Order: sequence, then C-alpha cells, then structure tokens
Amino acid sequence: MARAILCVLDSFGIGGAPDAASFGDEGANTLGHIAASCAKGLGDKSGLREGPLALPNMARLGLGHAGELACGQVPAGFDTSVDPQGIWGAASEASRGKDTPSGHWEIAGVPVAFDWGYFPDTAPTFPAELTEAVIREGNLPGILGDRHASGTQIIAELGEEHVRTGKPICYTSGDSVYQIAAHETHFGLERLYALCETVRDLVDPYRIGRVIARPFLGESAETFERSANRRDYSVLPPAPTLLDRVIASGARTLTVGKIGDIFAHQGIGLILKGAGNDALFDKTLEAVDMARDGDLVFANFVDFDSLFGHRRDVAGYAAALEAFDRRLPELVSRLRAGDLLILTADHGCDPTWRGTDHTRERVPVIGVAPDGAAHAIGIRDTFADIGETVAAHLGLAPGDKGVTFL
Repeated sequence: MARAILCVLDSFGIGGAPDAASFGDEGANTLGHIAASCAKGLGDKSGLREGPLALPNMARLGLGHAGELACGQVPAGFDTSVDPQGIWGAASEASRGKDTPSGHWEIAGVPVAFDWGYFPDTAPTFPAELTEAVIREGNLPGILGDRHASGTQIIAELGEEHVRTGKPICYTSGDSVYQIAAHETHFGLERLYALCETVRDLVDPYRIGRVIARPFLGESAETFERSANRRDYSVLPPAPTLLDRVIASGARTLTVGKIGDIFAHQGIGLILKGAGNDALFDKTLEAVDMARDGDLVFANFVDFDSLFGHRRDVAGYAAALEAFDRRLPELVSRLRAGDLLILTADHGCDPTWRGTDHTRERVPVIGVAPDGAAHAIGIRDTFADIGETVAAHLGLAPGDKGVTFL
C-alpha cells in the first residue's frame, strides 16, 4: 500500500455524455472546443497564449486518446498515433445533476440519485417567503439582486449600492445554489459567513445543494474584485464517502482547495487552501510531501470553472490548462514507488457553449498507475469507479458503488 493523489480539474469535460441532450448540452465539449478554437488562432491576440493548445504532459498520459474515446473525435493538435504512457480513459456521470457536489460525491463513491432543487430564471428568483426569512433571520435591511446572474457582473452592478445600504447581494445560477456577495470590510467577512450558515438552514427545504459566500474588496464598480475567502456551505453527502472510509481506516485525508466545503467537512482531515490554481498546485505538492502510506491527497483546481468556464473565456481556459500541464512534472516527480495519481473532472463547463452554466460531459480519467505501466480503462459508467479504484489501492473494503479499473 502506498498513497493516492486525486486531482479534480474543475469543469474539464471532454464531451460525449450519452445523456447530454436531456440537459440541453448535446455537442458540448470543453476540451474539444478549446482545442479547436486554439487551432484557429484564438488567443493569439489575448496576451495569454498563442498557437495550438499544448498539453504535452497530459497528452503523454493519454488525454488526447481519452478525448477521442469520449466523443469520437481527436481534439485538435493531439497526436493519438503515439501510445499513452499512463492510465487513460473517460467516465460518464450517473448522478442526476451536473453540479459540483454531485460530481465530487460521485467521484468519492456516492452518486446522487435524487433531484436537486433549483430557483427559476425569473426576477425575483427566490420565493417571497424565503427572502422574508433571510431578511428576518439574518437581521438585514433587505437584499439586492434576487435573480440569476454572473457573480462578477452583479457585484459591479450592485456593489456600490450594497456598501451604501448594507443589503447583501443574493443571486443564483443554473446550479442548485444560493450565492451571497458582500464586502469583506464594509459588511464584514465573519458576518457574511454567519449569514450563509443561517441561509443554509433556510434553503434545506428547497433541496438546494450549496450556499456560497462570495466576499469582495474594492471601493467602486471599477475596483471591486472577489477575494480568495470564498466559502461553500454544502449539504452532507447522503452516505459515507471515500474520505470517510480513509479516515475510518486510520489513515489521513489531506485536502486542497474547496474539497472540505464540498463534503461539508465530513471525512476531512488536513485542509490546505490557496488563492488561484498556481497556489493550489503549490499546496498539492505540500500535501504530497506530507502524505504517508495509506493517505489520500484530494485537490480541487477551481479556476478552470470559476474564472474561465463560467465566464466563457476560451483563451483564459486554454492558458490555465497549459499552465497546469507545465507544472505536472513537478507532481509526478514527487510520486513514490507504488503511488497512484489520478487527474479527472467533476463536470464540464464548455466556454464556447451558450449561457454560463455547467455542461453535461464525460470527464477524463488519466494518471500514473502504481506499477508505472500504461492502462487503457475504457469508458466507465460512473465516476464512482474512480473512488473505488482509489479505495482498492489503499486497501479499503469494497464500497457499494463502482468497481476498480486497476
């Protein structure tokens, strides 16, 4: 038994979900459309990057092959005539949503079989009785927003009024989420967190997956900027996850980024935070250096989703992928004999797609096997196979969902 390192490139889908049409996402392909856009020269004038999408380290593990397997098309710029050197395949999501908790919980062996609640794309979006309760229980002068919105845009639009009135900005999206934006100093960070805890209880009857604190700084619409102190308040997973099983075995979970929030801090050991993918990569390396045999390092790289997918920034997403890929050898070099490394995603967020929501897609499953050999794992019917493979590698008893692919 050695260690397991599980990295979620948040929203890095590779197309081909068999049920994409039922989500309005037939044809969505985060990797494929980014690669195609780069091949056409998109980004050359952005100052971020230029030329075809270049992900040589993930390609070496089998990313291009996984992309072709998932949707039948080789991503532009990938050479699939060269055999992969790592674990490579794709996975379909069995859960009934395309959101962050569903994807992560299923990766950890607990697919979501129920339907989340969502707020309608109307203005106002929140039920009147819920808004009244939020104002009353939160001791607020009122709320702003009350509609579907992009976080950065609604902060720019309503931030000054928020500072002047003390009313928090409340909004939602196509996800099962209630988001609250407030100024870190004028409103108060701890006050925002306390409000989110109150709202978490209030939205439970509506089956809302997450309440998200969205603190920001700055003094005007031109200077407002979301800070790194985001916090997610999720409902508890409906059953014990891979993380619980690791803890029960006496080993440790070392989590990076928002993993702790996604799992409502159940099964969470050491938490390492970082502002941005680069800092999160540093923290992942730190966690790997601290991990002992039997431990699980579980990291989420949120920028792909929050900064580029939702904002439909193709060049930014491509540049972020290339930056991650350049650093990947640092992570691989820290693996010990017998370690397992898996890179995957929780859903898609195709930056070329309509709207600003997640997209239903298959996800890549690539990495380094304990024996160091190449392993073609095909298309998995559920993300839970990832968690079950990690569990088997760590010597844990089999779970109820998923089967190991190694």
